[in-house]
Amino acid sequence: MASFSKFGNDLYTGARSYDIVGRRRTWYIVAVVVLILSATVPFLRGGFHFGIEFTGGSEFQVAQPASLDQDVASETVEATAPGSTPRVTQVGSDTIRVQTSQLEPAQTNDVADALAEAYDVPADRVTSSFIGASWGADITGQAIKGLVIFLILAAIGMTLYFRTWKMSLAAMAALLHDLVLTAGIYGIVGFEVTPAAVIGFLTILGYSLYDTVVVFDKIRENTTEDGESSRRTFAQSVNLAVNQTLVRSINTSVVALLPVAAILFIGAFVLGAGTLRDISLALFIGILVGTYSTIFIASPLYATLRMREPALADRDAKKTAASAPVTAEERAEVGS
Repeated sequence: MASFSKFGNDLYTGARSYDIVGRRRTWYIVAVVVLILSATVPFLRGGFHFGIEFTGGSEFQVAQPASLDQDVASETVEATAPGSTPRVTQVGSDTIRVQTSQLEPAQTNDVADALAEAYDVPADRVTSSFIGASWGADITGQAIKGLVIFLILAAIGMTLYFRTWKMSLAAMAALLHDLVLTAGIYGIVGFEVTPAAVIGFLTILGYSLYDTVVVFDKIRENTTEDGESSRRTFAQSVNLAVNQTLVRSINTSVVALLPVAAILFIGAFVLGAGTLRDISLALFIGILVGTYSTIFIASPLYATLRMREPALADRDAKKTAASAPVTAEERAEVGS
């Protein structure tokens, strides 16, 4: 623990430093490649795997079956309603859930009776329900509307708080990066996209924005204190702020990930609760991505936007020239 504290202190004082801003072109290239993969690979694999809430379909639940063998449900549904593409999961410790494409009322009754017989349970332990695709469309529309409103309000709020639209632009770019990358991971791995997962996607925006604001606050503090007497260029001041908040970002992420990981484990393996699993899975991925984007996307991008300002460019050029080592020829000219 002492060594980690010393590590954090060295980063804060500048005794140890990682040139994150100086290597910003590398991070940009990595981000572009990752975003392209996130946007294309899921569609090459057949698109995103949307849950029944978005696609519509029929759902059956078998309570307290004699066996929890999921293959029994798959084989029974395929034999009773061929081509219905059943998806079977265990819910909790004593329930089998079967989701299929939309079935006719007669097929629904036949599948329910077949499942009751296959699992050796009374007919009243098998429940069936139908979910229309319009409900998922409404949820999607509301989620997109909420996302747009959130981004607009967040952009305005950050512009007013930091008194510069460039910090706001960098933060919004990092947020969009987080959304695309998180969604891309879902599509590449084949995780099911459910309304709970969408809620998780929206929730990670708040965490990512919080982490970005913490780092930007330190950047503003460092760059505001810089004057003509400062030996640091603007990029160096931004890089110092990133290093000074690096340990805090790591600690915050770890503290946030621990309960999310616990919920993910309990929801997925103990309770079998799909909603808990979907929300916590999106949060787990999003927190990792959000921490990465704050350090390697938002901060370097802000430095890039500001360094192009003529006043800053001239000041940085003077500081760079002043800090350059004196050559032998220049010393000879001074001596003569």
